[in-house]
Amino acid sequence: MAALTPISRKPLSVVLPAVAIAGGFLGMFVGAGQGNVLLGILVGAVLMAGLAWLYVNVLDNERVARWITILGLAAIGFFFAGITGLIVGLLAGWFFAFFIFWLYEGRYRQKLLPYMTAGQVLWHFTFRVICGAIFVFLITPILVVLPLSFNAQDFFTFTPEMLRLDPEGYSLKHYRDFFTNNEWQRSFKNSLIIAPIATVISVSLGTLAAIGLSQSHVPGRRAIMGILISPMIVPLIISATGMFFFYSDIGRFMEGTLGMNKNFVGYVKVVLAHAVLGIPFVIITVTATLVGFDQSLTRAAANMGAGPVRTFFKIQMPLILPGVISGGLFAFITSFDEVVVVLFVGSASQKTLPWQMFTGLREQISPTILAVATILVVISIALLTTVELLRRRSERLRGLTPA
Repeated sequence: MAALTPISRKPLSVVLPAVAIAGGFLGMFVGAGQGNVLLGILVGAVLMAGLAWLYVNVLDNERVARWITILGLAAIGFFFAGITGLIVGLLAGWFFAFFIFWLYEGRYRQKLLPYMTAGQVLWHFTFRVICGAIFVFLITPILVVLPLSFNAQDFFTFTPEMLRLDPEGYSLKHYRDFFTNNEWQRSFKNSLIIAPIATVISVSLGTLAAIGLSQSHVPGRRAIMGILISPMIVPLIISATGMFFFYSDIGRFMEGTLGMNKNFVGYVKVVLAHAVLGIPFVIITVTATLVGFDQSLTRAAANMGAGPVRTFFKIQMPLILPGVISGGLFAFITSFDEVVVVLFVGSASQKTLPWQMFTGLREQISPTILAVATILVVISIALLTTVELLRRRSERLRGLTPA
């Protein structure tokens, strides 16, 4: 057996600044909660750097240091913020005890290539810290909304009971209001009517367009592609304004000339407008799937006597189905979450769930919005998980990843 590479301990000039920066970052959030960000950064940096110096020069025992840090920060957190501070202190204590010895003993190099320079190692971990910070920046607003939806009070902020994790500070009353309020239920049903129909239209037209644009003999493919995906690029307010004038003429024709019901015409206009917004997503995902499609399969089917329709449903569709479904899911999310176009094109009878949320924010500040937002987040996570599973299945079918 090959001998294990000995761990080289790092000097304090490397360990202390890194630990101080991490401590200052934690102190920034603690200080913000106490009303003094600068003091929190200074205290956090000095405290963590002092602990690192003490552990390295005096204690030099990771197990004991871990328990000291965990229990010490947990006690400090409990003193300032109760149960919530206790939990944060436990997590922070575990992290800093690990982080100090992870740096000091050079464990961060164990899984890296041995010939990497110090600058390359620094960039390796800096890049991951940047990615993590971006992830936190994107996900934090969602994580704030989720617990607020269970607020027992009609507030958009955390109450003292919630911060103490007191069960009396939490309630399902906003969810009950959503499922029992006629206005919310009517808008929810409208969304469930409009989004699926718009998705079917988007998938049908977008898939046909993508298959046509994948043919090399089609003239002006790039220009046509640019026009078809323009609803995704053009600012939504401009698209909504154009749709307002365009579908107003169509609505007058359907009502005046064809004698159709005004309410039905309103649904038709909103569905068509949302279909236009969803088609670019279908075109992009299906086109990406068709990149790895073997065109010789369709030629072989044609040589064996299969017509274009039969070839499409028997040969092409099974292979591009993951891309079609992914595009359909994006189109569904776009229609289900869209509010600007429906404000221009629809009427009160076609009020969708996002429109009702917008009204709740503008007119009555209803906390039920938080419950609805949480439900929409759960739906979006489920749909995006499905998209990821379909993407992996598509790669396996195309031989890009092993089965």
